[in-house]
Amino acid sequence: MAVPKRKHSKSRRNKRRAHQALKTPSLSLCSQCNEPKLPHRACPHCGFYRGREIIETGEK
Repeated sequence: MAVPKRKHSKSRRNKRRAHQALKTPSLSLCSQCNEPKLPHRACPHCGFYRGREIIETGEK
């Protein structure tokens, strides 16, 4: 089994982890109720997607 001959520095370790940060999800506004929602998905509040009701909700 391969074993490193020298210890890797903290700088080298942190450079490797530089791309692991969490990203905030991009949100768009629903055209029906103006609530924030994930793009390309039906609105969880009113159930509309692209002007049509896809999910039936109790709200009207």
